[in-house]
Amino acid sequence: MKIDFSGQVAIVTGAGGGIGRAVSLALSGLGARVLLVDLSQDSGLKTEAHIHQSGGEAVFVKADVSQAQDVENYVKVALDTWGRIDIFMNNAAWQGEINSIVNYPVAMFDKVMGINVRGVFLGLKYVLPTMIKQGKGAVINTASLGAYIGTRNLGPYTASKHAVLGLTKTAALEVARKGIRVNAVCPGPVDTEMLRLIESDQATAQGQASAASLREQRAASIPDGRYADPEEVANLMIYLASDFASHITGQGLQINGGSHA
Repeated sequence: MKIDFSGQVAIVTGAGGGIGRAVSLALSGLGARVLLVDLSQDSGLKTEAHIHQSGGEAVFVKADVSQAQDVENYVKVALDTWGRIDIFMNNAAWQGEINSIVNYPVAMFDKVMGINVRGVFLGLKYVLPTMIKQGKGAVINTASLGAYIGTRNLGPYTASKHAVLGLTKTAALEVARKGIRVNAVCPGPVDTEMLRLIESDQATAQGQASAASLREQRAASIPDGRYADPEEVANLMIYLASDFASHITGQGLQINGGSHA
């Protein structure tokens, strides 16, 4: 058996870069038609252009995943364009500010939770009804190793990823008898722009010489000695969306080079 998504429709949020772009390209390469969702129009259109250049089919929709009307709209565009939704990569996220809990701005906390938790919730709320009608579908939420452990000065982000795992488990139980599987990927450090921004802020906060030195220390602490590539996380997401994972639901699968083994 090989993975073939021909005839299937996928939605990817946060499709403009990092893991989102990697999984969008992978889905298209396996035959899926992909609705690309991102708040950044420039980034989203770049992913769309990559797919078109490779002969794939994709449509970009600008959306703020924390706003119900934007989520309803991207679901509507997918249905108006292709008539179904088979795969949902509920991926959009934001790291927020690097700061201690006692000094964390309340407005910033609300923004992190709005994107990372409300955005995942709204995606489930508006995508799942279509999958229930179809009697089939696969949802992959992007959580984090931070869904299992704490990280200093990343309290809201860590809390949000714990919440994503909780939503994943609850949604999986609610739709398990309806032909739908809901899982989460929980990456450790991934070589993305978002992580580079986090490292830059953390290096400053911790008095490190540079973000590069902080990265070198962290990579050395990982059993296989390196960060994941976005494409490696995308491979796990593709597996979870495929029939190879037909009996896997309600799980948070870690991908971290052996960390916390």
